[in-house]
Amino acid sequence: MFNIEIIYLTAAFTFDRILGDPEFKYHPIRAIGFTAKILEKVLNKGRWKKFKGFLYASCLIVSWYFFFYSIESKLKENEIIYGIYHVLFLYFGISSYELSKRALLIEDFMKENMSLAKYQLSLIVGRDTAPLNEQGVRKALIETLSENLSDGFVAPLFYYLLGGLPLLYAYKVVNTLDSMVGYKNEKFAEFGFFSAKIDDILNFIPARITVLILFFSTFNKRVITYAFKYGRNHPSPNSGYPEAAMAGILQCRLGGPNYYSGNLINKPFLGEVERVLYQEDIIKSVKIIKRASYLAIALSVIFLIGLIKKGG
Repeated sequence: MFNIEIIYLTAAFTFDRILGDPEFKYHPIRAIGFTAKILEKVLNKGRWKKFKGFLYASCLIVSWYFFFYSIESKLKENEIIYGIYHVLFLYFGISSYELSKRALLIEDFMKENMSLAKYQLSLIVGRDTAPLNEQGVRKALIETLSENLSDGFVAPLFYYLLGGLPLLYAYKVVNTLDSMVGYKNEKFAEFGFFSAKIDDILNFIPARITVLILFFSTFNKRVITYAFKYGRNHPSPNSGYPEAAMAGILQCRLGGPNYYSGNLINKPFLGEVERVLYQEDIIKSVKIIKRASYLAIALSVIFLIGLIKKGG
């Protein structure tokens, strides 16, 4: 017996590798963001902001989970339609190639138009990009590539394997909410508290799985030593681990002070060797992310095969 989910998974991953993440207004993540933005405007005012933030996140997570659960229940009656739906929405839910493509594009822009490179970088990172030099741009690219491997690819795969598309998209809701309201500023410190905390909880295991995937993709012992020596120093309980692991692979130093919304934030350094980063480091990072994504898919297929055998 062959699990049809293996076909769905390999097809979705193939689409991601060929097409990247599609940009169109009906993308489900945009729909999640749209509903989250409307509800935030309604609730994020007055008193009891922390409680309202709890209701905000809970309502969106539960609503979207049951939205996808109900769609699956109805479409399963028709195998062809369900298969198309499943592959398409699994493809929308995982993202390994798009950021790598953008990183290489930004690297190319730096040769001719630094302003354009910084603008493109500003679309994918939270820090202020105007003050950055080439070293700063490359640091930002390597850090976001590493973090995205965890929360943009490994984590969605992890929750898909645990609970199918409904759980995958429940995770994507949490991840989207964290990127929208999970900031420690005056507007969101209380309202986004729950969204940020649940994102930390849901990414705890995937971030550490990502470290192991990076290790088995490179067999570089610095992956483990750097991840667990420096990862815990990061303000995030999770993103520091894949970032520190990548610093170990490249034998460089990431992290450090950066400006966010005009405010200097003194984040700790990740790694030991302060050296100049070159174009080759971006190319190498992209290759490592690619290798790690293939390994993650292979492990997912092995997991699904194991379920088949266990089920008889």
